[in-house]
Amino acid sequence: MGESALSPRSNFPVKPIANPQAIVGGGSHKYRFTVLTDGLLRYEWAPDTQFEDRASVFAINRDLPVPEFRIINKNGILEIITQKFHLTYEEGHEFSASSLSAGVNGNFSCHSSVWHYGEVCGNMGGTARTLDEVDGRCALGPGVVSRNGYTTIDDSVSMLFDGYGFVATRRPGAGRVDGYLFAYGHDYAGAVKALYALSENQPLLPRWALGNWWSRYYAYSDKEYLTLMDKFEEEKIPFSVAVIDMDWHITDDPKVQASGKTGWTGYTWNKKLFPDPKKFLSALHEKKLRVTVNDHPADGVQNYEDLYPAMAKALSHSTENNDPIHFDITDRNFLNAFFDVLHRPIEDQGVDFWWVDWQQGSHSRIPGIDPLWVLNHFHFLDNALHHERPLTFSRYAGPGSHRYPVGFSGDTIVTWDSLAFQPEFTATASNIGYGWWSHDIGGHMGGVKDDEMATRWLQFGCFSPILRLHSSVSQWTRKEPWTYGVEAEKVMTEFLRFRHRLIPYLYTMNVKAATEGIPLVRPMYWEYPEEDEAYKVPNQYLFGTKLIVIPITAPQDPKLRMARTKGWLPPGRYVDIFSGAVYEGDRFLSLSRKLDQYPVLAKSGSIIPLDASTEPGNGGENPDSIEILVVIGADGEFELIEDDGTGSSAKDCTFKRTSIKYTQADGTLSILSSVGHSEDRVWTVRFLAFRDLNIRGKQEHFKRVNLGKVPADVGAKITLGPNPELIQNDVEAFIRPILVDAQIRFDLKEDIWKVVAGKAPVTQKVSSLLALEMSGDLRDAVLEYVLA
Repeated sequence: MGESALSPRSNFPVKPIANPQAIVGGGSHKYRFTVLTDGLLRYEWAPDTQFEDRASVFAINRDLPVPEFRIINKNGILEIITQKFHLTYEEGHEFSASSLSAGVNGNFSCHSSVWHYGEVCGNMGGTARTLDEVDGRCALGPGVVSRNGYTTIDDSVSMLFDGYGFVATRRPGAGRVDGYLFAYGHDYAGAVKALYALSENQPLLPRWALGNWWSRYYAYSDKEYLTLMDKFEEEKIPFSVAVIDMDWHITDDPKVQASGKTGWTGYTWNKKLFPDPKKFLSALHEKKLRVTVNDHPADGVQNYEDLYPAMAKALSHSTENNDPIHFDITDRNFLNAFFDVLHRPIEDQGVDFWWVDWQQGSHSRIPGIDPLWVLNHFHFLDNALHHERPLTFSRYAGPGSHRYPVGFSGDTIVTWDSLAFQPEFTATASNIGYGWWSHDIGGHMGGVKDDEMATRWLQFGCFSPILRLHSSVSQWTRKEPWTYGVEAEKVMTEFLRFRHRLIPYLYTMNVKAATEGIPLVRPMYWEYPEEDEAYKVPNQYLFGTKLIVIPITAPQDPKLRMARTKGWLPPGRYVDIFSGAVYEGDRFLSLSRKLDQYPVLAKSGSIIPLDASTEPGNGGENPDSIEILVVIGADGEFELIEDDGTGSSAKDCTFKRTSIKYTQADGTLSILSSVGHSEDRVWTVRFLAFRDLNIRGKQEHFKRVNLGKVPADVGAKITLGPNPELIQNDVEAFIRPILVDAQIRFDLKEDIWKVVAGKAPVTQKVSSLLALEMSGDLRDAVLEYVLA
């Protein structure tokens, strides 16, 4: 069947056939090597000499510029040499650890950096299909980075594309090998960029996806849902996405029960809850909210569905006996009807994208075809037909899934252990190029209500790819801030607002992810691969190009009423963007924070743009005013990138760019004229850790400069003076509040204060503090600032 069978969803350009000049072997040989980049090699073994030139779900673009490489063929030994690896193969022999190996240039292990076919590589891990029912850690699939300097992806059994816009299985026959060797040494970013070259970049997310998402598994009525959205607006808590979980369609209706089905799958609006769906969805759009609804498609279409007659007609399905229409995503006709007949009428009412909540595993009617893969792929292509920025929301299906954001990580258990794993899980996913995870922030089910845990989870959500509050079907598991204690409510509200303030920074990083191959959240070892310390802080991560996040994932000390986390700072000087505390780098350190604070640090020279509004509204649109956070002490620059929402990909967008530069020598910050920006806007600059006096005469750890409305075609400039320095921490000012709030003996407070406020050298103060009888948490909280 030709391309027309899937038109227009068949429009998925691939370039699977490599340049012949990159190929060694093939033809009558049973082996074939393709030098895709100087660090990426495809190796194939085909007993029948029939090699695979179709695109796989992992490898869709093998037609890459041919890198420089040499071939040596002598005495039956084939060698392929690039700048990054030296492959040796005993020609004609079936692949084995003895016949096929490759040395990686550089010394990345104790003995040698040589890959042997079939060995278990020292992989740094990628991500997992789901976190459903996970309480703590889970196993991770492979990534493309390894501390050994090499790793492989086995693509031998993955699903293929047939060349006509549909999916296909592999050729039959045992013994086939289709693998990819990533030999990038410790250039982890380079390895992932090679993955993107082979598998396509992450797409550009719509700007609104970067704001807060509200979701709850609960049978809302339209009035209840809209009343809740009104309440959020009254509380000045912004959102950009409204998620409607399963009960938008009929589930407990007698017709469902009579069918013998569970009601998880459904396409008929529950008119008791939503009597006028189009009006309801329009009301959400008027509030600047995009809408997604949950879809569990596995049970197909039952005879009680409103769209059953139309689906039956489209598929020539007999309705004589009211037999259900089975879900079969491997059938092209069903696939077309699935979108055009079943989904399109609901989208026309106002649904913007679908939450694909698949629950039937990885098997379909055709062995080797994973229905989750098919759903993710065609949902994304279908959404692109109707939206400038296509989006789907589903689980990870394997390497190559980064093309279909956003990821839904699944139903975790509400425990500290679950929270403790999610930062590492999110960062490590970048090792397989998967940069847009959305977690159930606060956890999904089970566990206990814990105001502190819920707040810390939301703070992590603020500094994760997607912040989506969610909870299970229970009257007790709710995520509205006002359902928690007064302190937790205040902190949650502030961080939900701050997430929307971050969108200018986040959207710029979204563009970098789509165009430069830099995922938003990355492990520390990406930037510091030769530092052993970077591998010892798996929960700490790089957030964009300017921030380091050291999450708090354990409860506070009840007497100190502060939570402690441990991290590592690379060489340099850093400022906590919330507290203004300054830290010397090149060391491990312990950080203690009250519930209203979170450790997010920026290095000297960092520039971070924010929405200047402290109470941003819904939608996450380009703000009228911008506040820039600047960390002095080193030169820095930042290009703020915005766009008008047109263009379906990063390649055809019209971006608005504003260059911001800081020069340390003369202390000058320059906001240069904007490209593509015709409107003037208000700018404010906050220099962190630069002591200033506010209007009440109170000393602050920053200097704020209000520039007013700045012409887009002119820009502005601020000069602090030659070589301004970061201030020294006011140790007493940081430690006094800790002691005031600590639930400890008064005489111990006095003893600690005498040491802190004394004039002794730092080493003597440390020695004196260590001699006092205080808990480890209190000791670390005090030493954090004495040693900062």
